[in-house]
Amino acid sequence: MAAARSLDPVLAKIRLMWVLIVWLLRNSFAAISGLVIPRAMSPRISASRWVRPSGTGAAAASGLAGAAVATLLVGVGGDVIGRRRTLIALGVLVAVGYVSLATSARVVTLMPLAFVGMLNGMGRDRGAASALEQAILPETAPPASRTWVLAWYNLVLDGGHAIGALAGAVPTVLARALRIDSLAAHRVTFVLCAFAMAVSVLPYFALRQRLEIPRRSRRTGAADRLKPQSRRVVTRLALLFGLDSIGGGLLNSALIAYWFFRRYGTSESDLAVLLFAARALNAVSHVAAAWIARRIGLINTMVLTHLPSSVFLMLAPAAPTAVIAGALFLAREALVEMDVPTRQSYVMAMVDPAERTFASSVTNVTRSTAWAIGPSLAGVVMQRVALAGPLLIGGALKIAYDLIIYWSFRHRRPPEEQFPGER
Repeated sequence: MAAARSLDPVLAKIRLMWVLIVWLLRNSFAAISGLVIPRAMSPRISASRWVRPSGTGAAAASGLAGAAVATLLVGVGGDVIGRRRTLIALGVLVAVGYVSLATSARVVTLMPLAFVGMLNGMGRDRGAASALEQAILPETAPPASRTWVLAWYNLVLDGGHAIGALAGAVPTVLARALRIDSLAAHRVTFVLCAFAMAVSVLPYFALRQRLEIPRRSRRTGAADRLKPQSRRVVTRLALLFGLDSIGGGLLNSALIAYWFFRRYGTSESDLAVLLFAARALNAVSHVAAAWIARRIGLINTMVLTHLPSSVFLMLAPAAPTAVIAGALFLAREALVEMDVPTRQSYVMAMVDPAERTFASSVTNVTRSTAWAIGPSLAGVVMQRVALAGPLLIGGALKIAYDLIIYWSFRHRRPPEEQFPGER
């Protein structure tokens, strides 16, 4: 018995390392797919043999809609079905989505499969599985360590995104190594993405029963399980996160890269290095945010790091050279993601464990839906108002979000920050 107990910490560490590796793999291939899907649908590659370019937007929109619906369904029924079963089912469905992209030759076939498979053409894994994982992770650690757990989780996710961004040339490498044409190479890449997703479900089979919601808490609907106070908090936070995400959609990487190209003539190779450095700073900043939050609190960390990041970006259009503008952009990226683990931790702290899946679902789907609004607005502003317009408008929206959330929630501290008399 003593020997068995001594093995428990070792086995726990092995399980943790396996989970981290699988998360890294899943998010690397999500980033690869975000780069490969647009190229695969291009006329030069697809021609008449595959999905026509006109189907690109339809397939991507169908996949995004499927991800949004799945996130809402997870919030409503994820705890009822069981968290382990839900995560496994989501992973299998995404794998099916990648397989359909590799094999389907008609848009009418691809669109429903893309919807069911939540086809990810955005290059970031922020779907239903991520929302459920954010609800589960806080239950693996005491409240004082909740932010640290979420910080490491986000570091792994962004690390995978950075690796995937560098590995966007996979189809080209496969074409040369296997001596196949570009179309076949892209199909093989999607099969590899499907394989990565299938592997990523394996750790979920070992999910412990204690991380499931007790049956007695599942009897009512998800929204009905929210206490009135929790419902008010989640609603207000979701609306504020939506405001922040509209600003974030105006400042997505593709539009910022385009701005650098038009404003300074920055080359593609220089942009690749700049964006990789930005992703690396994002990843490291998650851990820094947890360290700061332990000292000044979650809300203070969210606002005091996020607000300056917007100021840095709004100053970039005034920079006379690409070097100065790049430095301001990287200063922004070192700070802008610090509110991610702190925001997630704050939401999970403000609700009971049985309410976390629903709260995570609502706030995540609000963010992703609002984020999708930004790019179309940014394109119009760039074309009709000013090239730097999205940077200024997006920064202003984010500053407004920071000021409102601080004013609204500065006195609502999570349990680990409360004094004994407040609990």
